[in-house]
Amino acid sequence: MTYPDTITLAKGAHKDRSDGLCLLEAVAWFAGEPHSDHPACVSPVLAAYGRSLNDALGDDSRRLLIPFISVLSRTAGDGLDEARGYLALDWIIRVYTPAWLDVAGLTREARALRDLRCISDMAAVQDARPVVLSAWDAAWAAARAAARDAARAAAWAAAGDAAWAAAWAAAGDAAGDAAWAAAGDAARDAARAALAPIVTQLQDSAIILLSAMIQPETTT
Repeated sequence: MTYPDTITLAKGAHKDRSDGLCLLEAVAWFAGEPHSDHPACVSPVLAAYGRSLNDALGDDSRRLLIPFISVLSRTAGDGLDEARGYLALDWIIRVYTPAWLDVAGLTREARALRDLRCISDMAAVQDARPVVLSAWDAAWAAARAAARDAARAAAWAAAGDAAWAAAWAAAGDAAGDAAWAAAGDAARDAARAALAPIVTQLQDSAIILLSAMIQPETTT
């Protein structure tokens, strides 16, 4: 089976294969498992990340996930999930969140997060905690100060509670929907245009993260 020629990955779960395939459903097919977006052959950490990443990406970017189908099918029970979890946490803290803090004008807080050492163990998590909390407090203050500015409000919506919940979704549109819904069409369009470069950058980074999480022992 040549995946690029035969598969179009689609958003969401599907009733059966004739209805479409997301990344994890394609993995189940490749592995000879029943149709499911929770194939037994995939690490649960990678499966959760892969489902969210699949749904966050646009159709063109989603095609970049096709080469991961076969390698994902060999990750269940390989003993690497703890390392994968730390890689994901490190990305959230030192890549994803600082990007949105920069958009909100909180460059000092963004730099403090980027300057943290790699989050690869519990000691690093404890060291990062006060820096993360300080950035969180500053971002909330900035959000309140920018309440009347639709673009800033949209940027903060992507860096507040919604973004933490959607971090696995790799900067998908859902992060800003609540703020943009309250703005007019022109304001929403302007906010989306302003945020498009950082969304694209983070989505590209999220695909690289998937590759790193598959073989975390090779990541320095």
